Amino acid sequence: MKAFFATACAVLLSACSGPPPITAGADPADPGARVPPLRYVPVTAGTADYQPVAPRAWSRSNESVAPRGRSE
Repeated sequence: MKAFFATACAVLLSACSGPPPITAGADPADPGARVPPLRYVPVTAGTADYQPVAPRAWSRSNESVAPRGRSE
């Protein structure tokens, strides 16, 4: 019973405290805060360039994706 009462008191008292201070970095409101330099990166950097290709015969396309093995 004493352990339950102690736990209940701890929970109730912890609810009265404020949130912990945020210390993840510099204050965002500080105009003198250091920031990493900006660099230009095009929006299309790393994309593949797809050009139109001639159509292939459907039978060759089907054979390239058909399961291997049993031939009937």
